[in-house]
Amino acid sequence: MTRKIGNTWLRRGLFGVLAATGLLTAQTAMGAIANTKHNLGSTGTGTNSFDGTEAICVFCHTPHGADNSASVPLWNRVLSDPATYTTYASLGTSTLDGGVAPVGSVSIACLSCHDGTQAMNVMINAPGSGNYNPAGATLPGTWTGPAATATPVGSLNYATASIVNIGTDLSNDHPVGIQYGGGGATSADADGPFGGTLADPDFVPPYKATINGNPVWWVDTSVGTTGLREKTDMQLYTRADLGATEPFVECASCHNPHTDVNPTFLRIQNTGSAVCLACHTK
Repeated sequence: MTRKIGNTWLRRGLFGVLAATGLLTAQTAMGAIANTKHNLGSTGTGTNSFDGTEAICVFCHTPHGADNSASVPLWNRVLSDPATYTTYASLGTSTLDGGVAPVGSVSIACLSCHDGTQAMNVMINAPGSGNYNPAGATLPGTWTGPAATATPVGSLNYATASIVNIGTDLSNDHPVGIQYGGGGATSADADGPFGGTLADPDFVPPYKATINGNPVWWVDTSVGTTGLREKTDMQLYTRADLGATEPFVECASCHNPHTDVNPTFLRIQNTGSAVCLACHTK
C-alpha cells in the first residue's frame, strides 16, 4: 500500500526566509513553556513535577553532549528503536496513498516521553558536572502527580489510561512519517518553482523555502501571513535519515510543544476542525 519515498516534490514559493528567521525569537518568547505542562521541573505547575531539578529545558534539550542522531536540536533523551512501533500503515487501509517511513524525525523525539516506556527524568546530560551518560541515566528525585505511580515511575504510563501515553502502537493515531499530499507530485518538474501538482488533490499544496541551503516546507493556516512560514502554520519535515528532501507529516506538524495557548499544544485553534482543514480539503 505504500509508495517509494523519493527526493522530488512540489515547490510553491521561495520567499519569506528572512522574515521567518526574524520571527523565531519573538515566537519563542511568546511560547512561555514555563507555564505549560511541559515544565516538569520543581517550579512546574502542570500535571507532573519533579523535585530533582529546577531546570525546565533539560528534560528535552542539552547544550552539550546531545544525541546527534535526533532531528530535534540538542536532544537530551534516549530514542527508541523505530522497529518497536506499530504504525498506522499496519491497518492496510486503501485510503493511505502516501509512503510511510519508519518512525523517526521529530516524532520519535516526542515519543521518547509519550510512548510511556521510560521515565521523563532519564536524560543523557543531566544538570551539574559529571552527569553525562550517552546511554541515558535517571536523575534522582521524586515525582508529584500521576507519574509518581506510573510504571516505570516518572513515565507517562499511568495506571489510569491517558491519551498522553500514546504507547508503541500508533495504529490508532494520525499517521506520522507519512509523505504529505498522497506521496509525491505528478509533474516532471515537481521540485522546480511552482512545479507539480499533488498526487492526491484532496490536500492543500504546501509552500517551500530554502534556508541555509536546506528545503523547508509548511502549509499555511488561517492564522498569520500568507506565504510566510510561522509557528502557527502546519510544519512539514524532511527526513535526513532517509536522504529525503520531500515533506513528511510528523507529530510537530500539528503540535507546538513550547506553547499551550491552544488546547493540547495545537498550533492553531481547532474551531470548525481548522487544524484538519489546514491540510485536508475533504
